[in-house]
Amino acid sequence: MIADFDRPPDRRNVPGEKWGCYAGRDVLPLWVADMDFAAPEPVLTALKERIAHGVFGYTHPWPSLVEAVVQGVARDHGWAIDPDWLVWLPGVVSAFNLACRAVGAQGGAVFTATPIYPPFLTAPGNNGRRLVQTPLVFVDGRWQWNRAATAAAIAPDTRLFMLCNPHNPVGRVFDEDELRWIATLAAERDLIICSDEIHCGLVLDPDKTHRPIAALDPDTAQHTITLIAPSKTWNIPALYCAIAIIPNSSLRANFQRAMRGIVPEINVLGFVAAEAAYRDGDPWRRELIAYLRGNRDRVVAAVGAMPGLSMAVPEATYLAWIDCRAADLTDPAAFFEAAGVGLSDGRAFGLPGFVRLNFGCARSTLDEALARMARAMVSVEPGQRRTSA
Repeated sequence: MIADFDRPPDRRNVPGEKWGCYAGRDVLPLWVADMDFAAPEPVLTALKERIAHGVFGYTHPWPSLVEAVVQGVARDHGWAIDPDWLVWLPGVVSAFNLACRAVGAQGGAVFTATPIYPPFLTAPGNNGRRLVQTPLVFVDGRWQWNRAATAAAIAPDTRLFMLCNPHNPVGRVFDEDELRWIATLAAERDLIICSDEIHCGLVLDPDKTHRPIAALDPDTAQHTITLIAPSKTWNIPALYCAIAIIPNSSLRANFQRAMRGIVPEINVLGFVAAEAAYRDGDPWRRELIAYLRGNRDRVVAAVGAMPGLSMAVPEATYLAWIDCRAADLTDPAAFFEAAGVGLSDGRAFGLPGFVRLNFGCARSTLDEALARMARAMVSVEPGQRRTSA
């Protein structure tokens, strides 16, 4: 094995958002979307070598870094991209906001579907746009698009369609039929698609692959901003390096214009880590996916045995979207936190009554967290669950 995912570094005494949130409390943090695993050895080696140089001056992307990204996208997703299409950013959240600024007019509408990663819901308002939305629907054990409701929700002044694929939090890998429907709808309504594909390297099901929506055909590519980053796949989020892939030169210029004076340059160590990850990180990634698949299966089995809880099987990511509505819990996140498990509150994603669980952790941590959740669910009478754990 390349990595021992069962024995990750101890994060309890190192400054950090995930574990620091519950410092001094017996709460296992399975909330914010970073994993507990050390980054791949090729990434660590590249960082050490760059640090040993000792100079950290202003730096722009260099040819071998660009080549690693272009080759990685072609290798992993079958999409041939031009180096000129790349716009480098400190993160995809910045890109959501930039897309809102670069597309449409002040006061115009931006569409997305809920539940969704919370910055999707705040980016339009941050930039003088109006959010329009419709919910995904749960049908036959899978989260799916309500196509009629989606088409009806898109207002005449909507110019931006914000997509998340693979989806955070529901874990879907949208198939080609779904992507072609979105692309057709966007063409008919003159929409730009901003597609957050940050989890593209974390498809768990062996029979599924991630296909960038921009890779469907050249016309769709000309109307799409695709967002990728090494941060989720190789667990390096705080190195702050992401990429917007924008084939349309006019759209790319508008996006870059929106960046001026606002978006900082990329951390040089983020560049270094990105090159190493895309070039040499795939063996580690494959072992990670196998481990995450095992963790996912444990979560599915455990949640299925808890009264009042249910979930779809995530096809990608390391996130489980758990439906607590039948459990009669007023505040599911607070309920499980009182039981010693820190989860993300579904209200922030636009869907109360759910929690999001991050299973990107050691199996021993996950098993203890699931055991705590199970004890909380069976030890309290249904009428009491609304107020206590």
